[in-house]
Amino acid sequence: MSDRFDAFVIFAEMRTGSNYLEATLNDLPDIDCKGELYNPTFMGHHTTFEMHGIDMDRRERAPLDLLDAVIRNAGDELPGFRFFHDHDPRVLARVLPDPRIAKVILTRNPLDSYVSRRIASETGQWRLTDMKHHKSAKIEFRLWEFETMLADLQGFQMTLQRGMQTTGQSAFYIRYEDINDVEVVNGLAKFLGSKHALDATNAKLKKQNPSDLSEKVENYDHMARSLAKLDRFDLSKTPNFEPARHAAVPSFIVLPETGLMFMPIRGAAVEPVKDWMAGLEGIGRDDLLTGLKQKDIRQWMRKHPGHRSFTVLRHPLDRAYHVFNSCILPADRPAFSTIRRVLINRYTLPIPKEGPGAGYDIDRHKEAFIAFLHFLKGNLAGQTSLKVEPVWASQTAILQGMAAFALPDRILREEELIDGLPALAAAQGRGNAAFDMALPEEPFPLSEVHDGEIAKLVGDVYRKDFLNFGFAPWDG
Repeated sequence: MSDRFDAFVIFAEMRTGSNYLEATLNDLPDIDCKGELYNPTFMGHHTTFEMHGIDMDRRERAPLDLLDAVIRNAGDELPGFRFFHDHDPRVLARVLPDPRIAKVILTRNPLDSYVSRRIASETGQWRLTDMKHHKSAKIEFRLWEFETMLADLQGFQMTLQRGMQTTGQSAFYIRYEDINDVEVVNGLAKFLGSKHALDATNAKLKKQNPSDLSEKVENYDHMARSLAKLDRFDLSKTPNFEPARHAAVPSFIVLPETGLMFMPIRGAAVEPVKDWMAGLEGIGRDDLLTGLKQKDIRQWMRKHPGHRSFTVLRHPLDRAYHVFNSCILPADRPAFSTIRRVLINRYTLPIPKEGPGAGYDIDRHKEAFIAFLHFLKGNLAGQTSLKVEPVWASQTAILQGMAAFALPDRILREEELIDGLPALAAAQGRGNAAFDMALPEEPFPLSEVHDGEIAKLVGDVYRKDFLNFGFAPWDG
């Protein structure tokens, strides 16, 4: 057995040549690849359903017992197995972070894999050892089916890549086209720690469908047109450099008696909702339960079966303008004093150091707000020295952070609160819970500041929010 590894795994997919690679590796006397140990319908190979005293039922109950048994009984050979994206995820969670399990990643042109898989499904022939038994068929290309397969493949590859990046591992990458290259395969053997080398690759298995795609696909022209529409380079992807956020559980607000939990997004409606919640039970705002830990929230959930959680979204332009006016413009906000000073001194934000006074007019205010939006664009893209504050982080990132603990089961927009909050309260047995939110006071109305430049800037800053939540252009 290798001094470096206890076992190896070949991450592959159907019709990528994994059978052929396995057969070639097994020609090495100190390598023993056991097949698809975690295929849902068999164990290793199609006619095997038990290994080392472990049957299919036990593998389902305790999948890692099989891996341990394979390693324990390997003797002088390095054991391995093939693993596909739809195999047992419990095994992936065990082997991916383990540096003692060597990773081999086998890839093939996804379109070739798709066509080969469809032909194998049509003919029932998944392996070929003699050309006289060859079966052929033409298949119909289905774009939706190919896109689904491609999404599964790409998602799995991203999982593998991140798993190795975060644990400081490297894998041996091999393409379908390389499987018949004995020098590449011998390189793989060295990677695995084999003390042997091959003179040739395995000659038992044969390529099943060597002809051109045009001879294997009935609607070849339709396939070509359909694939031309695929965004191969992901040109439509929105770059995202905004840091991930934590769940911010201590900011959650729950009622002592009523099963309502508010998961606030800072910069949106928070204080009016807290006042409304306190009014439901006739208590003061200070009597609302907040600053809790995750275990405290879970205990509250268990005590309030049927509880409801909610959050509130604000239009990105309203939110940015509110944050600028309430957090950045005033000189008497201790929590933002350092940020304000840096914005003025290093990012030339044109606001008075002592706060807005008599000479601060709407033109200067608009100039300052535009400068703040430019800062936000760089800040959320990771291009500034200041961290992304929760009060101006994208609402998408905040909700993604919440999901690490729990997602709100109602996401309300500010314009829906008058009807939405009383409906939530009524569902929890609290009638007559009218809600009325006064608009925040601003130095100058947004309608007098807003123009095309501001609209474009906000769209650039909060592109994800506009896309994910369908916010319309601001109309006041």
